[in-house]
Amino acid sequence: MKPRTPMTWLESLASDASSGAKRLAVLVDPEDAPSGKAWLKLLERLRESEATDVFVGGSLVTHNSTQRVVQELKRAIPQPVVLFPGATTQVVGEADALLFLSLISGRNPDLLIGRHVEAAPSIARLDLETVPTGYMLIGDPPLTAAAYMSHSLPIPLSKPDLAVATALAGEMLGLRCLYLDAGSGAGTPIPAQTIHAISKAVSLPLIVGGGLSSQDDLERAWDAGATCVVMGSAVEQEPAVLEALRLRG
Repeated sequence: MKPRTPMTWLESLASDASSGAKRLAVLVDPEDAPSGKAWLKLLERLRESEATDVFVGGSLVTHNSTQRVVQELKRAIPQPVVLFPGATTQVVGEADALLFLSLISGRNPDLLIGRHVEAAPSIARLDLETVPTGYMLIGDPPLTAAAYMSHSLPIPLSKPDLAVATALAGEMLGLRCLYLDAGSGAGTPIPAQTIHAISKAVSLPLIVGGGLSSQDDLERAWDAGATCVVMGSAVEQEPAVLEALRLRG
């Protein structure tokens, strides 16, 4: 019998979505990653946590430190390291996969296809697993860094029907998963009813992030239909929160 080929990152995500298994990703912004002993302690906490994935990326790119952060994560932790790029300079070959984000909630052509054309030849040379991902910003003012940097208005919280229609369009366009984001440091997570409505309308795995700061926040998103929840700012502000987070099987 031929040995079974290991699943790709997307295949494992889709398998979990199908079976109802849940995932927890920690988002590390390479621009704000700590240094020295604080960085080593964060690596230790990530390694010992119940997180299933580590995402790397951010809206503002100034120091070009993504490659170093990814390399050090890969050496220190067992979880897959997945790029969540805010710019083409955050695309590096050492990662396990790349969320190839198309900002389908906005009308900025640069983030719908423009930067993808610029990055595609480099990504092909790096031989990265590329995950076609519909990126949806959902939230009300004040604007988050993601909304400001993308020159894009998020879908209002009061318009879940618009969020559902956008998700359906992404699925019909052939995207393979959806990332619903309230934005880094958002004061309000995406409402459970919006996540639930989208999960009922599409068959794609849902990644949900932005404004999640507690176990209760994670549970609400999972219960509403998220396969993978993402916590970033809360861990950045207090890395010890990782010790209290529990994954649902």
